[in-house]
Amino acid sequence: MHENNDTPRCRRHLPDETATLAFGVQLARGLTPGLTFYLEGDLGAGKTTLVRGLLRGLGYTGRVKSPTYTLVETYGLPGFELYHFDLYRMHDPREWLDAGFREVSDGRAVSLIEWPEKAVGWLPQPDVIIRLAIADDAREIECQATSARGAHYLEACCTPC
Repeated sequence: MHENNDTPRCRRHLPDETATLAFGVQLARGLTPGLTFYLEGDLGAGKTTLVRGLLRGLGYTGRVKSPTYTLVETYGLPGFELYHFDLYRMHDPREWLDAGFREVSDGRAVSLIEWPEKAVGWLPQPDVIIRLAIADDAREIECQATSARGAHYLEACCTPC
């Protein structure tokens, strides 16, 4: 799970949508309020599918849709709120503040942020960066911890890697 720089990482080959959903369920284990995730990957890489799997792993049975036009979808879960952001349509990083999202880093919610580069300098720092890449008809995923909390989380949910 660790690379030479000792940064906890987890990599997987996801051959299909079912595997992406299953990995999302795995990521639900050990999820605690206050964690912030950046979700990186091209359009169609499977970011929202991964979030759908994660929510299913947390017991959410409702509809999970991409927040491309709404900027955020909020899910009330036992113990915490989960925010799923999609910043693809943002044109200026200050739109993050204008939309009233400053409070998401208050330590009481979990934030999953797609297209974080659209609000550089305004977002809370990630605990984990999840990168999805298209590989033919499959996906490659890498989870990288960027904080002590993120490292603890990855070690709890992604073993063995």
